[in-house]
Amino acid sequence: MLTAADFFDLAEFNHQALFDQGPVWNALKNLKAYMDARTYPGWNAAIPQDQPLPETFVIVDGEVLPAKGLTISLGDATKGKLTVTRDGQILAGASVLMAGAIVSGGRIILGRGVFVEAGALIKSPAIIDDCAEIRQGAYLRGYCLIGKRCVVGHVTEVKHSIFLNDAKAGHFAYLGDSILGNQVNLGAGTKLANLRFTGGEVPVKTPGGTVVSGLRKFGAIMADHVQTGCNSVTNPGTLLGRRTMLLPNTTSPSGYHPPNSIIKP
Repeated sequence: MLTAADFFDLAEFNHQALFDQGPVWNALKNLKAYMDARTYPGWNAAIPQDQPLPETFVIVDGEVLPAKGLTISLGDATKGKLTVTRDGQILAGASVLMAGAIVSGGRIILGRGVFVEAGALIKSPAIIDDCAEIRQGAYLRGYCLIGKRCVVGHVTEVKHSIFLNDAKAGHFAYLGDSILGNQVNLGAGTKLANLRFTGGEVPVKTPGGTVVSGLRKFGAIMADHVQTGCNSVTNPGTLLGRRTMLLPNTTSPSGYHPPNSIIKP
């Protein structure tokens, strides 16, 4: 049936409840209700909304602190090396919103050790788990769920999508209505198209025949350890099995591709 268990190890993912016993793409159907039901912290009210932040802010255990008087060491957040100290004492789990980042809406969760660079735009609702990096120019358009140690990179746009832990879309990517598994890595310029030219529901081609998805917008589902090359594209309704490689400058046909596939031009 192509369930979540066929694509992902969910043992360390904080949001297993998204995935039911049906087809793996049901998680995309469940995403809005799941995020709408969450309780969001109130720290957003303490910073300016819908405009570039005039200064850098640090968030520690739900408290918003101006960065003035603090020492921020900008190590690799995905490796737990982002540190903030005050009077020589480390503020454990501190997250950093750099001046120039834009936050829009009150429904945003930041985990511990999250780093949001200047120029990033985060629209609510968004959930960003521990030690993730949201880099300069990144655009989170709402209903984005980002797992632990993930990267949403430079000029990468994400809409209604899920990143499992350690997934990275580092450079110039577009992800619409898609799921990235654990340790997926997208090459620069990867585009996950989510809407058919002819409109209508996106079908899913499987070894057992074409299956109804129930989704008008449906990008790609990439299982654990999938890699894409630079400037690669997936057609709507693409499912890549574990450890599949989509080579550079290649457009993947829609439908299911089994584990360990190598998709060439």
